Amino acid sequence: MDENLNDAFFCQLVAARTPLVFICTDNESRTEALVTRAALQGIKGMPVPLEWDCNEGFAGHPETRDPLTALRWALAREGHGIYLFKDMTWFWGDNPYVQRTLKDFAALRRPEIKTLVFIGSQPDIPESLRENFLILDHALPDREEIYAYLQVQRDKDPFLSQLLRDDESLAALTLAGQGLDLAELERALRLARVTRGKNIQRVVGALHQAKRQLLKKSGIMEFVENEVRPEQVGGMSALKNWMEKREKAYGVAGLKSGRNLPKGVLMMGISGCGKSLFVKAIASRWQLPLIRLDMATVYSQAYGSPETSLRRACKTAEALAPCVLWIDEIEAGISTQGFKAEGGASSRVLGYFLTWMQEKRHPVFVAATANAIEMLPAEILRKGRFDEIFYVALPGLAEREEIFRIHLNKREIDPGTFDCRMLAHSSKGFSGAEIEQAVISASFEALAQNHALNQRDITEAISRTVPLSVTMAEQIKKIEAWAFKRAVPASGTTERE
Repeated sequence: MDENLNDAFFCQLVAARTPLVFICTDNESRTEALVTRAALQGIKGMPVPLEWDCNEGFAGHPETRDPLTALRWALAREGHGIYLFKDMTWFWGDNPYVQRTLKDFAALRRPEIKTLVFIGSQPDIPESLRENFLILDHALPDREEIYAYLQVQRDKDPFLSQLLRDDESLAALTLAGQGLDLAELERALRLARVTRGKNIQRVVGALHQAKRQLLKKSGIMEFVENEVRPEQVGGMSALKNWMEKREKAYGVAGLKSGRNLPKGVLMMGISGCGKSLFVKAIASRWQLPLIRLDMATVYSQAYGSPETSLRRACKTAEALAPCVLWIDEIEAGISTQGFKAEGGASSRVLGYFLTWMQEKRHPVFVAATANAIEMLPAEILRKGRFDEIFYVALPGLAEREEIFRIHLNKREIDPGTFDCRMLAHSSKGFSGAEIEQAVISASFEALAQNHALNQRDITEAISRTVPLSVTMAEQIKKIEAWAFKRAVPASGTTERE
């Protein structure tokens, strides 16, 4: 399923007398429209394609409801023809007569142009027929298709001509519509027309809501609501500097549009040190939608085989591009231990992911996090997969002080009334998450005792906390030893303070 379907390519296949084609699609009507349009506009003398489904058969021929009868009827017709079968995947798996009819048709040399097209959400083709089929993927519409669709609709509809009166509004709606089918886009426009919502931002908001619903239905990916700003992330000066250099080189507008968007970063390190928070900060800073991929769900097989689920997730991310694809705890799905436990499935998942990372042509910024990077295969760590690998260590003294100030500000408490330097000294070996929890715990105790939060409350909360640097000291030393000379310190230094 490496080929993406478009009008010109489909015309070439039919003109070349390709006998059997399977089109993977989630929108039957859009695929039907493409097949019809391509046949009538691109192939001289080709009649309108005939469509078959299990309820009606071919239109006007109720006797063709039976799959085998329908196939024989189509093959017996004289002259050029394209025959579109919608529901055949339900019937051909255990029907040797259907399979033999199709194999014989594929092997037959014919003077006329005749192509049988089968559509479905998955290429559920019997094993004995796979070698006879060309499998295509009718992906979600890309930016050019959405832009052209909106231009046509604007020219036909006075309401849309007012809503999309300038190129900026047209570009904004095109960007918001990426990752959606044209049917979803049309539904949002109808809603705007009914409510007389002439504010383009309301329509953009409706499209974002549609994206959230679609990703929720998929079960594999999640549209993340994101309001995190880089200034809410303490420390990580080297990682912030990496971002700023790219902003200076390409501009935020250029990154937002997808032009020159980097491939991605891999952030590894100790749990609770802000890796996931910084992924959100990147998406927010560059004004890109943030999509989270759950690798555990990919391997659950609830939505198909692991490789099929991952392929669908990557295709969806490309349709949403430009975007940030967040793969949290990537070692949970791609690891050396996984190869031994899962065998072939893990190897295929790794192979597809590596190829996609290397060859993807759409602006998808992959932000992966890992707590145990030593579990990842060496292939994924080499240059070219990610732009950089960062090690996120426990925060140093100045970083802990900054984190205390951030969390006090979040609770609308003036950090100037606290000795944050002393608090930073008291919390040596704490992660950012542990510092946050100390402030939360101290705030709760102060509220329970009916007084304002003070220095002593936080100091006592710190004293009651046993940090991970103590309970998992050996494991942290192993992580630090691995990261030394293998990864760039996110804070500019790996020395503890």
